[in-house]
Amino acid sequence: MSITIKDVEHVANLARLELSDAEKEQFSGQLNAILKYAEKLNGLNTDGVEPTTHVLPLANVMREDTVKASWPIEKVLLNAPEEENGQFKVPAVLE
Repeated sequence: MSITIKDVEHVANLARLELSDAEKEQFSGQLNAILKYAEKLNGLNTDGVEPTTHVLPLANVMREDTVKASWPIEKVLLNAPEEENGQFKVPAVLE
């Protein structure tokens, strides 16, 4: 598979980029070099290799959920720019 000038023009159009002829030529060459390099991976023996999303084992470091009392509404609304009936009052976004 190779990237043609037409492919570069198509992607540039989708990205709303205006490229000169020299840039189109340059990018098609660079993209083809990237694809050629990536093709080397097809030669690797991956039998017995488990699929992974990360090279290192990761684990969440989240704490356990614990139930506790909420802040009193008066304290929550102390820094509210505006409050109405125990709720934050915000400007209307729909008419």
